[in-house]
Amino acid sequence: MKNLWAATRSCRPFASVDTQSDRPVYKNEMARVRRLVVIAALGVCAWADTTSAHHSFAAEYDAQRPVTMTGTVTKVEWTNPHVRFFMDVTDTAGAVTVWEFTMGAVNGLLRRGWATTMLAPNDTVTVNGYLARDGSRLANARVVTLRDGRKMSGGTVPDAPGN
Repeated sequence: MKNLWAATRSCRPFASVDTQSDRPVYKNEMARVRRLVVIAALGVCAWADTTSAHHSFAAEYDAQRPVTMTGTVTKVEWTNPHVRFFMDVTDTAGAVTVWEFTMGAVNGLLRRGWATTMLAPNDTVTVNGYLARDGSRLANARVVTLRDGRKMSGGTVPDAPGN
C-alpha cells in the first residue's frame, strides 16, 4: 500500500495539506498562479466578447441624415443590446424594400413606457430616425408612431423625446 501511495502522490498537484487552514500546499506555486491568470484572462475575454457588440450612435448612424418612413412591421426582436424591428417600406415607384430599425435597450424602452406587445408584425407604423453611415437599409428609430397614433421614443439618442 505504501508503494501505491508514493506512486499516486506525484500525480497530485499538491504535496500535502496545511493542517491549520486545510489549504493544499502546492509543489509549484507558479503553476497555481499561472492557472489563476489563465482563468482570469478567459473571464475577461468572455466579458469583452459580450460588450464588443455595443457601439456609439455616432459610430453607426449619421445625425445629419434624418429620415421618415412608413411601412408594415414584419419582425420584432426584443433582445439586448438593442431592440430592433424590420419593416417593409414601399417607395414611390411601388418597390418594396426591407428596412431594419434599431432602438434602445429592452429595459430602457420598458422604463419609457413601451410594452412588448405595442409593436407587432403586420402593424403599420411611421418611424422618424437617422440613416446608417454605411448606406445599408439600417436606421436608428428616434420616434415610432404606433398604429394607434401614439408617438414613442426609440430611446437611443439624446434628442429622443420623453413619453
